[in-house]
Amino acid sequence: MDTFEVTGGKKLSGEIIPQGAKNEALQVICATLLTDQRVVIDKIPDIRDVNNLIALMRSLGVEVERLAPEKYAFQAKEIDLEYLTTQAFRDQASSLRGSIMIIGPLLARFGKAYAPRPGGDKIGRRRLDTHFYGLEKLGAHVDILDDDNYKVHTSGLKGTYMLLDEASVTGTANILMAAVLAKGKTTIFNAACEPYLLQLSRMLENMGAKIYGTGSNLLTIEGVEKLGGCEHTLLPDMIEVGSFIGMAAMTASAITIKNVHLKSLGMIPEVFRRMGIQIEEQNGDLFIPAQEHYEIESFMDGSILTIADAPWPGFTPDLISVALVVATQARGSVLIHQKMFESRLFFVDKLIDMGAKIILCDPHRATVIGQDRKFPLKGIQMVSPDIRAGVSLLIAALSAKGNSVIQNIEQIDRGYQNIDERLNNLGAEIIRR
Repeated sequence: MDTFEVTGGKKLSGEIIPQGAKNEALQVICATLLTDQRVVIDKIPDIRDVNNLIALMRSLGVEVERLAPEKYAFQAKEIDLEYLTTQAFRDQASSLRGSIMIIGPLLARFGKAYAPRPGGDKIGRRRLDTHFYGLEKLGAHVDILDDDNYKVHTSGLKGTYMLLDEASVTGTANILMAAVLAKGKTTIFNAACEPYLLQLSRMLENMGAKIYGTGSNLLTIEGVEKLGGCEHTLLPDMIEVGSFIGMAAMTASAITIKNVHLKSLGMIPEVFRRMGIQIEEQNGDLFIPAQEHYEIESFMDGSILTIADAPWPGFTPDLISVALVVATQARGSVLIHQKMFESRLFFVDKLIDMGAKIILCDPHRATVIGQDRKFPLKGIQMVSPDIRAGVSLLIAALSAKGNSVIQNIEQIDRGYQNIDERLNNLGAEIIRR
């Protein structure tokens, strides 16, 4: 098990370029299964989850060519459907949550798919009902082979109207990819509308799909018989952008985040501004000046500010952990409300051990009393429980007095590309063991 040894208290400076969006990459790579033509995707991040999905594609028979460090070509001319029934496939697919999104493309193109219960972060219940509900509405049948494996099959998908029970990002992606090859018209209401879905829709349209309402929660799809190849470029990862904003604030550092694609950041800059962080927009970049102090706003009636996650265009749940860490050294207090996952706040015990003042109200809510740097966090030994908590603990360690050791950094590597090297280039002192 690899570890990070972090020397805290270092001021950072310079420029950093966010990687390609992890969540978008998982969707559009799965979408390459919809055609036998060549699909080229640029800005693919070199991270564990994405690399595992690319390996799974190769195992399925997809021809994968690395054209440049961040650019790949995929061609799914022949797929080994028998591999889907093997234990090797179950082991590969169950290692990452994004594998669930191969169901829609395989079902649409070949009429059947298999899937084990996917892996990913242990942050609470992450049910699959929305995926299977939507596919069943299109004419699929779902067989539960055992507690952890599913078979989905159809004699032909047909367009229909559906109202999703939740605006699931991966659920919407799976249903959308199945619907583009279904006969007739499909209408999806309460669809997720994150930038990742907009990007997936644009890619599918470039492949020949007919999708209307992209970027909204009401999608209409006219099924086509066949899709072709295309070229696609990923957005910058908005979770990395938010993480770097929080890191700059916590370490009182001046950092420029390059090429952020501001329109795709939604509420992220505004939420951090409400925490007192100065953010300047400069020709497509974000500049975070060094701040010794930042003060959390109150609501207009004087009550404590609440930061809560919500489906897009609300504040993304993937940055709740970062916002919580940033609040520990702010002036003022804030209520952090993690609505969507009941286990995502369970890393706060490590922050409390570091000296943070946090009251865990229940599995979904924590009150943070900022210490305005009067009592800096102190370095400790800790374990990364999931991707986002892991990078939040790394941010805490970078700001802390003394040395910290973070174990299980494989979790961080699942979502952040060469994070130690990139931060060391800014002046951090992180050693990978």
